[in-house]
Amino acid sequence: MIKVLFVCLGNICRSPMAEFVFKDMVNKKGLADKFYIDSAATSNCNEITKEGIYIDTKNILREMNIPFTEHISRQIRKEDYDKFDYILGMEESNIKNILRIVGSDKENKVHRLLDYTEKPRDIIDPWYYGNFDSVYYDIVYGCEKFLEYIIK
Repeated sequence: MIKVLFVCLGNICRSPMAEFVFKDMVNKKGLADKFYIDSAATSNCNEITKEGIYIDTKNILREMNIPFTEHISRQIRKEDYDKFDYILGMEESNIKNILRIVGSDKENKVHRLLDYTEKPRDIIDPWYYGNFDSVYYDIVYGCEKFLEYIIK
């Protein structure tokens, strides 16, 4: 089983969006039983207040017909490094914070999602900048290329 953890700052916008987009992709390819997919935050503030998926994230997932379930934010933990095969952050600051929490990346598991594409870059945080449509398309692009990488 391939275990993938998507990570962003708060685990209410980008990482749950990536979680459910990727779950939908692997399900449509008949590979759902080969993956364990989850998401987490680098910050604990939304975990403390038991925040769920942000409404604009839910709206874009609904608009794009991506099934999702309720998800409560949680912070990544040190033990997640051993539990997951891939830990995919959305931006460089996520990577720095992931490494601060889990320690060194001796097994080279920690990357940005878009590092698997022809145009490696950060995915902006829509909490601060809006533009959930653009974020959605970046996540789809990243998930498609990541899945291609895994299948090879």
